[in-house]
Amino acid sequence: MKEIFKDIPGYEGLYQVSNLGRVKSLERKVKHYSGGVRIIKSRFLKIQKCKKGYQRLTLSKYGNIELKKIHYLVAITFLNHKPCVTKLVVDHINNIKSDNRIDNLQLITNRENTSKDKINCTSKYTGVCWDKNASKWKSAIRKNKKKLHLGYFVNELDASIAYKNALKNID
Repeated sequence: MKEIFKDIPGYEGLYQVSNLGRVKSLERKVKHYSGGVRIIKSRFLKIQKCKKGYQRLTLSKYGNIELKKIHYLVAITFLNHKPCVTKLVVDHINNIKSDNRIDNLQLITNRENTSKDKINCTSKYTGVCWDKNASKWKSAIRKNKKKLHLGYFVNELDASIAYKNALKNID
């Protein structure tokens, strides 16, 4: 894949991010405190790893310094993502948090992101699991941080339909 760089929205002329997840500062002239002009050369920025495993770096504009996660910069620049935690979030498709290529990123709802790639899951459907004690499929959903039991079902698909119907009333 050919690497393509674009200006980061809000940092035009200062920083660019590539479709492969690399970030560079652009060459520019800045005023020196002594009155002269200093040239800052273009360079790739150093990447830090945060506690949760995501890659981040520091961007500076007019003396304001901000830590930014690289996958968000790629999504904002190439997918026109408008960050809003309650609506769409940036997801790493392969679950490798350091793989910030545009091909590995997708915009999905927070609910989809939290239920995606579940470990030890007994059902292929979100909100459905096998209840050993009842020997039936159980459906449940979370609303306002409380788990709501939707019922037991003989059929896994019926349990999924109950979840989807309840979801319509929540979202």
